[in-house]
Amino acid sequence: MARMKPLVSILIPAFNAQDCISDTLRSAIAQTWERKEIIVVDDGSTDQTLAVARQFESDFLRVVTQKNQGAAAARNAAFSLSRGDYIQWLDADDLLSPNKITSQINYALSHGAGRRALLSCAWGHFIHSLQRAQFVPTPLWCDLSPLEWLLRKMEHNVFMQTATWLVSRELTEAAGPWSTELLVDDDGEYFCRVLLASTGTWFVPSARVYYRRSGSSSLSYVGRSDRKMEALFLSLQLHIGYLRSLEDNARVRAACAKLLQYSLVFFYPERPDIVDRAKQLAVELGGRLTVPALSWKYAWIQKAFGWPLARRAQILMPRYKWSFIRSVDRALSLIDKQHPQHE
Repeated sequence: MARMKPLVSILIPAFNAQDCISDTLRSAIAQTWERKEIIVVDDGSTDQTLAVARQFESDFLRVVTQKNQGAAAARNAAFSLSRGDYIQWLDADDLLSPNKITSQINYALSHGAGRRALLSCAWGHFIHSLQRAQFVPTPLWCDLSPLEWLLRKMEHNVFMQTATWLVSRELTEAAGPWSTELLVDDDGEYFCRVLLASTGTWFVPSARVYYRRSGSSSLSYVGRSDRKMEALFLSLQLHIGYLRSLEDNARVRAACAKLLQYSLVFFYPERPDIVDRAKQLAVELGGRLTVPALSWKYAWIQKAFGWPLARRAQILMPRYKWSFIRSVDRALSLIDKQHPQHE
C-alpha cells in the first residue's frame, strides 16, 4: 500500500487583523498540497477578526479564540490543537504562494531530507499589491548548517521571515514552545532553537512567501517602549548563547559583537543601562561597541540639537514616510486590479 502523504498544519495567530485575514486564509486554503489542516487562534481581537475568520470555517479549517495573551501564546495554543506531520507558521497578514508547501515537501522527499531538516524558501516584501512585492536575496538563501546560518544572520544582520519555514513535527517538538516572555523578536529566538535541533536548512527557491510590511504597527517595532527594549536585549543575549553553544572561536565571537553593534541603535540613548551591558558583553567577546551611526537624514539633527532629538526624529519621521508610502501603494494596487496584467 502506498504511503500516505504527510498532513501539514497551517497555524495562524490573529489579533485585530480584520482587514487582511481574509487574504491570508484564502492563500492557506489555496495551497496545492491537499492533506492540510488550518487552525486560526484569535488572540482576543477587539475588531471583527474572529467574525471574518469564522466565515471560512470548514472540515479542515478551525477557528478558536482566547483572551489576549500575545502572539507567542496564540502560536503555542494553535500547535497544541494541531495534528500535522509538518508545521507551517503563518501570520494573519502574510501570504503563501499556492505551491509553497507542495514545493518544499516534494523537494525534501526527492532529496532525501530527514525529519530534522529545516525547509526554507524565498520571501518578498509587499504592502497591498503582490505584483509589487520585492524579493531581495540574502546570504541565508541557500542550504546551510545551523552554525553557518546563525553566523551569517549575525554577520550580515539578516533574517528569514517566519512563514518561509516548513518544520516537521519532530523538529518542532524538539525546539520547545514559543517564548511568551519576549515581546519582540520572539520569532528570531524561536527559530534559533529550531535550528539548533535541526540537521541544517534546505532552501527551496521555487516556493515563495509574501511578507506584508506594516510599519510602526508591526509587532517587531520597538520604538521607545522600555519593555520591548528589555525583551530585545534578552533575545540578543539568547542568540549569542545559542551560537556559542555550537562553536566558540574568533569568527563566532566577532559575529556576536557585530550583532550587538547592529542592535545598539534600538537602545541608544534612551537606555544607558542596556547600552552599558551591551558594551560589557562586547568586551567579553573581544570587541568594542561604538556610538551608533545615524544616516545623513538625522546626523545633522544630532550635530545641531543632540542625540535625544535626533533619535526622536529617527522614530517619528519613518511613520510619516510610511503613511505616504501606504497611500501610494494602495492607489497603485487599485489600478492594478482595474487593469490586470496578462502574461
